[in-house]
Amino acid sequence: MAEPTPGLSGLQLLATAVVLLDEDFVLRYANPAAENLLGAGAKAIVGQPFQALFAESEAIEGMLREALSAHWDYRAQHASYLRPGRESLPLSCLVTRTDLPRRPLLAELRPLEEQLRVEREERRLDQRETSRQLIRNLAHEIRNPLGGLRGSAQLLERELDRPELREYTQVIIKEADRLQALMDQLLIPQRIVRVAPVRILEVLERVRSLVLAEFPESVSLLRDYDPSIPDLIGDLEQLVQLVLNLVRNAAQAMMSEANAKRGGTIVLRTRVARQVTIARRLSRLALELQVIDDGPGIPGDIRDRVFNPLVSGREGGSGLGLALVHTFVQNHGGIVEFDSRPGRTVFSLLLPLP
Repeated sequence: MAEPTPGLSGLQLLATAVVLLDEDFVLRYANPAAENLLGAGAKAIVGQPFQALFAESEAIEGMLREALSAHWDYRAQHASYLRPGRESLPLSCLVTRTDLPRRPLLAELRPLEEQLRVEREERRLDQRETSRQLIRNLAHEIRNPLGGLRGSAQLLERELDRPELREYTQVIIKEADRLQALMDQLLIPQRIVRVAPVRILEVLERVRSLVLAEFPESVSLLRDYDPSIPDLIGDLEQLVQLVLNLVRNAAQAMMSEANAKRGGTIVLRTRVARQVTIARRLSRLALELQVIDDGPGIPGDIRDRVFNPLVSGREGGSGLGLALVHTFVQNHGGIVEFDSRPGRTVFSLLLPLP
């Protein structure tokens, strides 16, 4: 943080790593987040040529020259920061022109995996919003004739004397009610209702009891808890429902025809994550919750859409379980990711802790 510059005190508070460069691409300022990311104090890095910090020094220098002359932003997606005595650190680097005297370039640095995760989440949100609007419009169109269909079936039932014929109208009424409940789930906004301190271990144990009751002999549920995790601030019922949806999905996948004979194992794992960026905000502490199963994995053709409403890899599935998981995680300021292959699927949640 050498050579303090008037008007840049706000950079000191940023969660994002930011450095300032002069016309010769010499590093003249690094905020605390940059010192933390680069693993070096300002005294060690200020005064060094910025491009010399990276394995791709020529490419970085070319990017800096373009940014300086063209007044455009340039991003190097794969910049390998050279850490003395350690493995290189893959970074995303965005270079921007500034109006500051003797410091015309600002470089924003992020761990590459974090940047890719942010971009995936933004794409997912865009896709979900588009599909959600389409589905809501469709649901509105379905609700009105659905009510007429149910009412007509009830009137017809009164005219029928034979019980075996009434069975058919009961099927119509039952299915109309099922579709009505589905439409309600699609149309009603799922917001946090009751906010209070929540012990995540209580949530997991409640879910564990429910799933073991539903799959008493075919699923093994293992615990891998960190008992030191502080309370979350959130909606207990939403947290229970989102974990239940993940665990139930895993259990149902393992009970598919190909896997039913051997059963399966699900691991509930919790850890504390420190200094993590969630939805572009730095969280000092976060809950990392993982649901791990040894089932068949998520079909490849739906992986990009798995959190969208009405997308299901299981015959007869509503396609709402993971959509609600994504919504409830968003409601709590968190993110959800997954990694899946045959024999191992991991859903990972990051939820900020107070």
